[in-house]
Amino acid sequence: MYYLTGIILCLLLITGLVQILTENTGEEEQQGAVEEPENKSEIQNYDTIRVLIKNDGFKQIVHNEVTVQASGGIVIETAENLEEFAGGEVVSIAPDDERFQSGNIKISTMEDEKIQLDSLQRGYGTPFYRGSLELYTTAEGIVIVNELLLEDYLYAVVPSEMPSSYEPEALKVQAVCARSYAHCQMEDMAYPEYNAHVDDSVSYQVYNNSEENDKIITAVNETQGEKLIYQGAVVKAYYFSTSCGTTTSIAAWGTEETEDNAYLRSVELSNEDGYYEEDLAWFRWEAAIPIQTLSDLISLNTSVDIGTIVSLSVTARGSGDIAQEITATGSEGEVKVETENKIRSALGGSGYQITKNDGSVVDSTSLLPSAFFTIEQEDDNYIISGGGYGHGIGMSQNGSNEMAKEGKNYKEILKIFYNQVEIAVN
Repeated sequence: MYYLTGIILCLLLITGLVQILTENTGEEEQQGAVEEPENKSEIQNYDTIRVLIKNDGFKQIVHNEVTVQASGGIVIETAENLEEFAGGEVVSIAPDDERFQSGNIKISTMEDEKIQLDSLQRGYGTPFYRGSLELYTTAEGIVIVNELLLEDYLYAVVPSEMPSSYEPEALKVQAVCARSYAHCQMEDMAYPEYNAHVDDSVSYQVYNNSEENDKIITAVNETQGEKLIYQGAVVKAYYFSTSCGTTTSIAAWGTEETEDNAYLRSVELSNEDGYYEEDLAWFRWEAAIPIQTLSDLISLNTSVDIGTIVSLSVTARGSGDIAQEITATGSEGEVKVETENKIRSALGGSGYQITKNDGSVVDSTSLLPSAFFTIEQEDDNYIISGGGYGHGIGMSQNGSNEMAKEGKNYKEILKIFYNQVEIAVN
C-alpha cells in the first residue's frame, strides 16, 4: 500500500509540473507574438495605398481593355475561381469578360515581381506595377486600381515628380514630401466607389510615368517612413518646380492663414551669394502679349466679355509679393480675378511666347508660369515680367536641388521650406 501511494503521489506531482511548464510556455509564446519590433519604421513599410490608374495621357479613368503578363506568371482571382498563367503568357480582359459576373477581378503575380501592363503607355513605355491590380467593370470600360505598399508607391512617384539626375539629398527631400502628401491623401478616398485613395495624375502625385531606378530606391529607403510633422500631425507637403527667389503662403489659394497651416509661410530662398535659383531658366521670364490676344484670352478664360482691354493691373498682392488679385477693364466691361491658380488660368492660353532667363523661347500654355509677376503696357502689348514656375507654395524642387549642391542635407532643406516642422517616422 505504501508503495502504491508513493507511485500515485509521484504521478500527480509530475502531471502538475507538466501543466505548469505548458502554461508558462504558452504565456511566453503569447508575449512574444505581440512584442513591438525595435525598428518602428518597419511597421510603416506595411501601409498600403490604392491608386486608380488612368489611361494613356492620363485622360480618363476607364480602359477599353486590360492586357497583362509577368515573367514569373500571374494569378487571376475572382470570388468563385482562381486561375494561374505561366510566365510570359499574355492575358487580355475586356469589359464584358465573364469573370466579372462574380465581381471584381484581382491580378497578382506568382512570385514577388512586377505586373507588366501591356495595354497602357507611360512616359518610359510599357509600365510595370508592384503589388496587385484590381479591375472593376463599368458601362464605360474597365477601372484599374493598383494596391501596393506605400514605400513601393514612392519608388515610382519620386522619379515622376523630380528628375532622377538631381542630387541624392534633393531626392530624399522629394521622398519625404511625397510620403507626407500621400499619407494625408490616404486619410480620405478620392474614389470611394473603387476604394482608391488617389489617382496617378497631377491631380494628386504623378505615379509611374518615369521608371524607378536604384538612385530613387536608395533615396526612399534612406528616409523610410519619415514624414513632415507639424503640431503632432503629418502635413500636406506641397511642392512646385521653381521659385522666383521666394515662396508664398497658402493664402495664395484663398485659404485663410491659421495656426494649423502656419508651416506654409513665405520664405526667401537666398544666401550671401544671392538667390539659389538665379541661374536657372525659369527663375525669370517675360511675355509680350498683344492687347487683342490678351483681351480674347481673358474673356474666354473668365467667361466675361470685357471687349478690348483698356487697363490691366495687379490690384492685390500676397506674401512673397505674389499676385493675389488682378483687375482687367475693357471696352465692354470689367472683371476681377482672385487666387494664384485662377489668375494664371485667366492670363494663360495659346497665342503668345515666353522668353526665359536663359534666352530660350517657348510657346504659352493654358497656365501662366507663375503668379509672381508685374504688368506694364508698352505700345500695343502688355508686358508680363515674372519669375518662377508653379504655384510657389511649399518646397521648390529646383531650389532644393541647388541647396543640395551646396552641401545641405535633406533635413536642413526641408526645414528651410516648411516652418517649425519635425522630420520623423509617424
